[in-house]
Amino acid sequence: MIFPVIVDLWAPWCGPCKTLGPILEKLVAATKGQVILAKVDVDKCPQIAQAFQAQSIPAVYAMKDGKILDGFVGAQPEHVVSEFVNRLLPEVIPVDVKALLAKGDEASLRQALEAEPANEAVVIALAELLVARNDCSAALEILKTIPETERVRVAVAAARAAFVPADDYDKVLTELLELVKSDDGANPNYLDVLEKMGPNDPRTSGYRKKLTTRLF
Repeated sequence: MIFPVIVDLWAPWCGPCKTLGPILEKLVAATKGQVILAKVDVDKCPQIAQAFQAQSIPAVYAMKDGKILDGFVGAQPEHVVSEFVNRLLPEVIPVDVKALLAKGDEASLRQALEAEPANEAVVIALAELLVARNDCSAALEILKTIPETERVRVAVAAARAAFVPADDYDKVLTELLELVKSDDGANPNYLDVLEKMGPNDPRTSGYRKKLTTRLF
């Protein structure tokens, strides 16, 4: 993709240039790389000013594919410069979140989520898909990103219920639990295992309660 370029012809001694320059820099930076700013000091590069046939500065030109698309001369208010920059941005095609949700595949749901990260229906649908493929931890992480409602609580409960341990933590914790009172090293080892399991593992809270009961 060839991005549009804004050429800013300026000079250090030019008062209006000092006013316009920061405005241009801020607005172009806000495009996050969709527009490129090229600042040209006409004292150092007079041939470029001549190529643009600039009669005075600041002179600003918008270019793409080697052609001048637009331009203006002299310092302009920020709203005018903003309109100038925005005209160079690609047209934003609205995302049909409902259609993506209806498709239901992961790629469509993630595209919908990017467009509307707080959309409860999208988040829950993606979480359910992840649970169906046994990625319950990822489902629980996604569900954390939206406010807790009754539907979200149901989805969280389903993800926790579907969790299938792929480890031997139960065996290790059971053995360590028997040692916590007699072996000083057992308690920190027990806590290390819980840390590895993480808060999304539905077993974690239960094993923490067992440790408390055992100690006290």
